[in-house]
Amino acid sequence: MGARTRGLANNILANGTIDATDGLSGTIPASNVNNTTVSSVTSFPSSAGDFVQSTASDPSPATIGDVFYNSTSAVMKVNATTTSGAWASGGNMGTGRIFVTGAGTQTSALGFGGGPPVITGATEEYDGTSWTAGGTMGTARYTLAGAGTQTSALGAGGGPPGTVSSATEEYDGTSWTAGGNLGTTRTNLAGAGTQTSALAFGGNEPPVTGATEEYNGTSWTSSGSLATARRFLSGAGTQTSALAFGGEPPVTGATEEYNGTSWTAGGTMGTARYMLAGAGTQTSALGFGGYAPGNSAATEAYNGTSWTTETSMATARPGLGGAGIQTSAAGFGGGFPVAVANTEEFTGAGAAVTRTFTVS
Repeated sequence: MGARTRGLANNILANGTIDATDGLSGTIPASNVNNTTVSSVTSFPSSAGDFVQSTASDPSPATIGDVFYNSTSAVMKVNATTTSGAWASGGNMGTGRIFVTGAGTQTSALGFGGGPPVITGATEEYDGTSWTAGGTMGTARYTLAGAGTQTSALGAGGGPPGTVSSATEEYDGTSWTAGGNLGTTRTNLAGAGTQTSALAFGGNEPPVTGATEEYNGTSWTSSGSLATARRFLSGAGTQTSALAFGGEPPVTGATEEYNGTSWTAGGTMGTARYMLAGAGTQTSALGFGGYAPGNSAATEAYNGTSWTTETSMATARPGLGGAGIQTSAAGFGGGFPVAVANTEEFTGAGAAVTRTFTVS
């Protein structure tokens, strides 16, 4: 703000007006003038300039309510909120595979492991548009537990049956290195948390187990078991605030919440299923895909108490990988009897989305 002029009149005329001819005058320093919010403005003079920003790309992150002109695409846009959740197509994985494990976020995801028929340790990284190859795991396997981010991920356990693994590997964004082995060797388990503070639960060697273990970045320690022992389940959340849901046998929609010590019952899913994917936190989770029996595209959101139905995926599939949060998730790979490579991106209700103005 620039300098401001003041005029202080010291006389009031007989007609009630102020006589400014002999008032005091001077300059108010710019430091004494505060910026404030202007409201109830109905028009601006042309000298004020253009109040719609012009940008070569859509601003990110999106601020709800912003109107802007995208000079690259030559269109006007506005950042609005979604009224309901929806899935949209993303880039295909380089290798279509079932029983792939996921970690990370919708725009920075990691997919690793998978099979059959070919058991693989292949790793791929997703940037929100396309997948690129990452470092291969030391032990090729599928249905392992996953946790962490694209550049700091964890994979533990896994199959195939007959060669069930207890191995743990850590990913640094380039390559995998060995970590401490699980105490309970198993496959078809779920994971949650971060690379240095992870949780692994459920699965089978056989037998089917509810065993829970916590990882500190070096080694695993046993903790409270699931109330319902199961395999092919999914998980979300952190080491001290995790969620376990779905699984079999028998096929279940049972949900359990972990507090860092023990598991307690949560709300049951609307669609009982196994081999599903999960994303989010204990009080804001998303479960999608799976086998019910029959390939499922069902999507449900959890609020810490109960599950509600969301828009289904375009491709029904079991054994897929998941990443992200409840309002911004990704599902990739999976499929039966043929593995698929396609990726779908979920945007939940209330999330910021960019809409283009159209003329009709």
